[in-house]
Amino acid sequence: MADREIGKRRQLVGTVLSNKSDKTVTVKVDRYVIHSVYKKYMRRRAKYAAHDSQNSCGVGDRVLITESRPLSRRKRWRVSQIIEKAV
Repeated sequence: MADREIGKRRQLVGTVLSNKSDKTVTVKVDRYVIHSVYKKYMRRRAKYAAHDSQNSCGVGDRVLITESRPLSRRKRWRVSQIIEKAV
């Protein structure tokens, strides 16, 4: 069973909205979907609570978050990489 293949975890890119909690950041993820009737692109947003173990993220940073096991009641994501620091 050691050579069992582990499924790929989802990864999303978003912007940090808040880092007020200890070891937790709130990340806003934008995605574009096309309307089924009008064929116009619409922006859809979602907010995720992500685990930031070193408290290294700041507000406005672009981060890559990865799906993980449940860490608390709301946290199911981890910050895996800071793509771009805020100015």
